[in-house]
Amino acid sequence: MNLLIFGATGPTGQLLVSQALGQGHVVTAFARDPSRLVPAPAPVRVVAGDATRDLKKIDEAMQGQHAVISALGRRRSFRSDRLMERSLRAIVPAMERAGVRRLIVMSAFGVGDSRRDAPLIPGLMYRTLLRGIFKDKANAEQYLRQTRVEWTVVYPVLLTDGPMTGRYRRGEKLQLHGMPTISRADVAHFILAELAAPAFVRKTVVISY
Repeated sequence: MNLLIFGATGPTGQLLVSQALGQGHVVTAFARDPSRLVPAPAPVRVVAGDATRDLKKIDEAMQGQHAVISALGRRRSFRSDRLMERSLRAIVPAMERAGVRRLIVMSAFGVGDSRRDAPLIPGLMYRTLLRGIFKDKANAEQYLRQTRVEWTVVYPVLLTDGPMTGRYRRGEKLQLHGMPTISRADVAHFILAELAAPAFVRKTVVISY
């Protein structure tokens, strides 16, 4: 499968690139700063650009793709800069122009209706420190629901740098307690598995141990 990965230089994006290559996919990495890409075990096509505004570069990267993954995020910043909404408003029209239907977006547990299911301590974080970031993600999801692409929005709980286990729970709703976690490696594993065997098309999915 030909995969276009946005946010390929981030901590989860790097894992998506390496796992996708390991599974035999052909990867195009869209990155604002390609020098941040970790050397991959196989060749990666790299397109340098800003996912919110470099429309010609996005169109160039989109050609010949079978699916798109967005692992974009603000990393350690608590300011959203409307990154998620602005990027999807650039990416989705490019998908439509190129005839690409499948899109998986990594969001976060606590966005939208999932906040109702959050345990106490994470819920406080979602309503305070992460309020702006999560509002942007919710706005991006609202935009996606108005499009015709076959999207899946992934809600990982608290991310860790632990190993890939392949053993995790996933569902539109999960029973969660305390401070639930999931490794970035297992999030990447799930995203690629969802591409191979779609089970959550035009749905949100929570992933946690």
